[in-house]
Amino acid sequence: MSLESALQSLKRGEFVLLFDSAGRENEIDMVVAAEFVTPEHIARMRQHAGGLLCIAIENNFATSLDLQYMHEILSESSIANKEMIMGLAPYGDHPTFSLSVNHYQTYTGITDKDRSLTITEMAKIYNVENRQKKFASSFKTPGHVPLLIASKGLLAARQGHTEMSVYLTQLAGLTPVTAICEMMDAETYSALSVEKAEKFAKENGIPLVDGKELLEYAKVN
Repeated sequence: MSLESALQSLKRGEFVLLFDSAGRENEIDMVVAAEFVTPEHIARMRQHAGGLLCIAIENNFATSLDLQYMHEILSESSIANKEMIMGLAPYGDHPTFSLSVNHYQTYTGITDKDRSLTITEMAKIYNVENRQKKFASSFKTPGHVPLLIASKGLLAARQGHTEMSVYLTQLAGLTPVTAICEMMDAETYSALSVEKAEKFAKENGIPLVDGKELLEYAKVN
């Protein structure tokens, strides 16, 4: 599936599947541009992916909101068991988790409608003047949607779904905020295999992006 078809899919508010690489997490995420998210997107990610549904945001955007990585927040806190704080994950990277949030107009925060609202409102903040003030007044933490901060330098620094999904929205000329969710397999109780993901992609007309190809594209461009 060409990169161009994936970008067109994102621009239409539709899903793309994103495979990082066999040498890394070896996982496929369902990805959609956050600005287009509806409750139906959330339901589909819940049903067909089933992993942790997160919002990935561009690094400069995160900085403008005064957001920090969760491992940094915890290392500066009075938590006694500092050894609990995640350093490098088994696949070799620092986690990109920051705060988990709910939009203030949500009820429990977890329903398809609630998470959809939290995600789209997060994307909207990218285009407001005083982002930090708007963010602080619009969101509550802890909430039900984890924020992931893409690394500075994106793919040059880290080759995760966080960076790759944000990079795809940049290529598509969209707000650099995505909703991503790992695809799980209820038969094997592990991550969905590439073969099964390819079958799902074909049956549902969803472009599948190979992270290795995306990295090659990024290097050239």
